[in-house]
Amino acid sequence: MSNDPRQLKASLAGFEYWHYAFDLGGVQTPITNHTHINRMRQRRRYFLDPLLQICGGDLRGKRVLDLGCNAGYWSLAVVEAGCDFVLGVEGRQAAVDQARLVFRELGVDGARWQFERGDVFSYDYDAAGPFDVVLCLGLLYHISKPVELLETIERINTDLLVVDTELSLARGERIDIRREPLDNPRNAIDHEIVFFPTRRCLTSLIRQFGYEVRVLRPALNDKEGMDDYVDGRRRAFVCAKATDLSGLASDAEEPPAFARVTSRVRRVVRRGTRQLGRRAGVIG
Repeated sequence: MSNDPRQLKASLAGFEYWHYAFDLGGVQTPITNHTHINRMRQRRRYFLDPLLQICGGDLRGKRVLDLGCNAGYWSLAVVEAGCDFVLGVEGRQAAVDQARLVFRELGVDGARWQFERGDVFSYDYDAAGPFDVVLCLGLLYHISKPVELLETIERINTDLLVVDTELSLARGERIDIRREPLDNPRNAIDHEIVFFPTRRCLTSLIRQFGYEVRVLRPALNDKEGMDDYVDGRRRAFVCAKATDLSGLASDAEEPPAFARVTSRVRRVVRRGTRQLGRRAGVIG
């Protein structure tokens, strides 16, 4: 733990990008997009609160795996919720270093956490597993092998799985293919081609590995930064091998037609804005 705020601020500024906002004893991480502050608050309400609900209010006695953990935001959330231990696996060393810095600065007991750089498909989980809870948050739509990832999760997970992901808005059981540039720190790190399943497709995929599945209905009290949840492009899935999920409110099975149209319009506007920006840069 740093006793010098100036030194801590310099350490934080040494990272090129901070996706999550942390308060480290009064020193804030310099996030790029401040709408993420409300976004993370809403996401906590959306899927972390239901997870705690079905676990009896806290995560005491549970071991948690956080896949694609980034700077450890959700790992910290489950530690604050009382879990015994969390392992965060992340493909980028800078994010692993951020997570370790955050936990050390906050004085979290080192016996309760571990952050490692690794490939989520080939990492050796057995040394720290099995895990009562697996978090797969903001990861699934950045990979090209969703079935292989679910196979890995099923093997090391004894009960609960939470998946929060972007989805294809097509109807039925379908997977769309998209391309992500690898130079963006928020994108895939191995292959440019990534898969976007529909809600129905992902539900079927998860169920074939022995899970009961609930697609959560968003409960938002502030929609700033939450467009993807509002129009149905993103949803959270709470899944269980043993825990009863009957008390969780499920979302409608398919997004309404207007949501698919709205999503397409937004994508066209964003694409046009980027193209205008590039042209302006060339002209300037």
